[in-house]
Parts: sequence; structure tokens; C-alpha cells
Amino acid sequence: MKTINIELDKNQFMKILNNLTESDKLEIYNELRKSLFLKRFNELLNTTKTDELTLEEITREVESVRKQRYEKNRQVYQSNH
Repeated sequence: MKTINIELDKNQFMKILNNLTESDKLEIYNELRKSLFLKRFNELLNTTKTDELTLEEITREVESVRKQRYEKNRQVYQSNH
């Protein structure tokens, strides 16, 4: 396959994009979504990285929240019956 490089400004690109079929647009959209998701996810991981919390502390907090939610749902269920 022979490769050709072309330069487009944003407006030219948008005009081409608008002329594509719906299925082609969807394909491009899905590719963009995947690449952006990975980029944003990696950025999130980098910004939330910490050595201040241990796995044990995280587990305790998760279990505490689960217990609170369970108790709340249990009270709602009991008041409805």
C-alpha cells in the first residue's frame, strides 16, 4: 500500500468529516473514544497515585461504606414491609 501525506487545517478536516457516511463517522468516533479514554484514564491514574494509603486502609474504608449502604437498604426494606 502506498502512503500519501496531506496537510489539512481543522476546517478542512471537519468538512471532510461531515461528508462521511454515518458508519464511517461512527468508526472514527469509536477510535477517538478509545484513544481518549486511555489517555484520560492514564492521566487519572497519575494524578491519584499516592503512597499515603495502604491497601488495608482502602479495604477498611470500602467495607465501612458497604456496611453503611447495607444498613440503609435494610432499613428501607424493613420500613416498606
